Amino acid sequence: MLESCQNAQERWGGVHQLIDRWLQERHELVRAFDALNTKPQAPAANAEDVQKFCQILVDYVSAGHFEVYEQLTGEAKAFGDQRGLELAKQIYPRIEAITEAALSFNDRCDNGDCSDSCGLTLELKRLGQLLHERFELEDCLIEVLHNAHRQSAAAV
Repeated sequence: MLESCQNAQERWGGVHQLIDRWLQERHELVRAFDALNTKPQAPAANAEDVQKFCQILVDYVSAGHFEVYEQLTGEAKAFGDQRGLELAKQIYPRIEAITEAALSFNDRCDNGDCSDSCGLTLELKRLGQLLHERFELEDCLIEVLHNAHRQSAAAV
C-alpha cells in the first residue's frame, strides 16, 4: 500500500498544492496504519496509536470530501470535462461508502470499542482493504482529470 502511495505522489505531486498536501496526508495515513499492524503492543500503548491513526484517517477523508473532490470537480466543470464529471459521478458513491466505513471505525474507537485486540486486528484488515480500494479510485479520478486538464491547458 505504501508503494502505491509513493507512486501516486510521484505522478501527480506537482499538479496542485492541495493535491500535494492530500497525498502527503495519505502517506501519513498509510504509515500510521502500518504502525498499528506491525507493532505488538500492550493495549494501553496500542490505544494511543489507534487514536493517532483515527485522527489522521478523519483528516484525510475530510480533506478528500471537502477540499480535493470539490476542487477536482470544479476544474472539470471549468474545462468542460464531461468524461471527468461522469467518472466522478460513478466513483463518488463508492468513495462515500468507504468514507462511512472509515468514520464508523473512528466512532467505535472513540466509544472505546477498539480495545479488543482480536477485534481491532479484524477491523484494521477490513479497513485496510477499503482504504486500498479508495486510493485506487482516487488515483483514477486524479489521473483522468489531470490528463484531461493538462491537454486542454496545452491547447490554449
